[in-house]
Amino acid sequence: MSAQQPIPVYTNLNELYGELGTTLNHAQRWNDLAEDFQNKFGRKPAYIVRAPGRVNLIGEHIDYCLFGVLPAAIEQDILIACAPRSVPATSESHEPGHVTADNTHNKYTRQTFAPSQKRRGSVTEGQVNIEEWHLDINKKELRWESYVKAGYYGVLNNYFNGDPSTLPVPVDLLVTGAVPAGSGLSSSAAMVVASTLTFLAVNGKLDANLTATDDDSKKISKGELVEMAVANEYRVGVNSGGMDQAASVISIPSAALYISFFPTLTASPAPLPPGAVFVCANSLVVSDKAVTAKTNYNLRVVETLAAARILARHLGVPVGQNEKVQLREVVGRLVGEKGGKEGGEMDVGRLIEVLERMDGEIEVLKPAKKEGGDGEGQLGVTLEEMIEKSGLKKEEFHELYLSWVEVEATHFQLYKRAKHVFSEALRVLQFRQVCLDASASPSSSPLEVIEKLGNLMNESQKSCNELYECSCAELNELTRIAREAGAYGSRLTGAGWGGCTVSIVAEDKVEVFIKQVSERYPRYKGLSKEALGEAIFATKPSSGACVFKFVD
Repeated sequence: MSAQQPIPVYTNLNELYGELGTTLNHAQRWNDLAEDFQNKFGRKPAYIVRAPGRVNLIGEHIDYCLFGVLPAAIEQDILIACAPRSVPATSESHEPGHVTADNTHNKYTRQTFAPSQKRRGSVTEGQVNIEEWHLDINKKELRWESYVKAGYYGVLNNYFNGDPSTLPVPVDLLVTGAVPAGSGLSSSAAMVVASTLTFLAVNGKLDANLTATDDDSKKISKGELVEMAVANEYRVGVNSGGMDQAASVISIPSAALYISFFPTLTASPAPLPPGAVFVCANSLVVSDKAVTAKTNYNLRVVETLAAARILARHLGVPVGQNEKVQLREVVGRLVGEKGGKEGGEMDVGRLIEVLERMDGEIEVLKPAKKEGGDGEGQLGVTLEEMIEKSGLKKEEFHELYLSWVEVEATHFQLYKRAKHVFSEALRVLQFRQVCLDASASPSSSPLEVIEKLGNLMNESQKSCNELYECSCAELNELTRIAREAGAYGSRLTGAGWGGCTVSIVAEDKVEVFIKQVSERYPRYKGLSKEALGEAIFATKPSSGACVFKFVD
């Protein structure tokens, strides 16, 4: 299984470059970074660590409902050159774990910091050396080095938490990035994954991964890195389900990654057809999620949770009094799925059947028809109607669904949200099956396969816009322009309300496609060549995170 494989550590650059894709000049970027490191720190780096961003090809707003998604790693990535520092013991920068962090982008200034050790609770005399590490991270005003610190946390507390004879080494590091920040392509997760790998590498924790031994128990696996990166990202205030980190770490070239969250997080590749290129285009609309959460993201979470309880009650599915059951759990219980780590996931065919059935069952989420009305118009329910449908008392409902989050709505669109979630989950499975069938049948026409995938992406965009209402005028315009310019499919990617689109385009049409979209999308007018290159770019599914070790 992909998650059990060790993190790749290369010593041959040609072998590494062959895994990264072809739309970027990777060799030039890596060489430039190594030279910059030597210029800044006076010596060559010992390692260059890579973690890619990701694009979610299909499966929007269903991961927190525990349904599977299909992201892919992109070629655009975060690179960190690093080396342990050898300085006089009297120097301040020689203290255990001291970090000098620099960035190739001149808007970011050099930062220095060191972790401190805090004694854990009450300890016996024999446990006086058991301490935990601490780094100051300001969650209210996130700076670029906060993500470096976040990546460092897990390494410190997992690998330096008890033996006083082993302390983290002082480190110099230099960061460069090709993942546009704030674009919905998960630059933050890539940064945390790369930082975590950096501190593992410079402290010798990946040495076993470099050897040819068959003893994988000593090697750090991709799944372990995902778990550590997810925990590390909590340090900067991001509560992640693991999709972004799994895509950045576990992905393989020329494939999307089917990530399932129920009953546990698992990942498997879905090979993409040859000749397909994905073009990411930034709408240049920034959604301030903290400001809009009560009417956008947080509201959708509450709506899907309430819909799950009401649907479970309608279907006779047992739900605990204080349980926030998810839509994926409801359909599983409906067909007797055991769940849990030992129970396993129902087979795909059965899941497809129950998802198709839900299209009729979700009618219960609509408001009751008013006498004399035509039954059309408002599909949402009032707060009072929602509470009544849930079977809970008013106080119980508020405590379970509203006490921990701020939302604002006159009507709650339970039907529309559930319809999107179930149909989107079905499209993910259909997209995956098209990929698997094409891979198993070499005679299939790549363009026909791309067209099928494009149709599913277009249906997803329609559902995101009309049912989940997470699109916006600019995203709608950008996806329309993309289709008119030759994309087989185009949809928003990420949370929406701004951010990026992803379009599937035939490889020989990419250059013309980007030119036409660049000329027709109003917000691209007047951008410099460099800014335009960051706003719209082609990418092929890339390999996941890796490390290159310089060998003398």
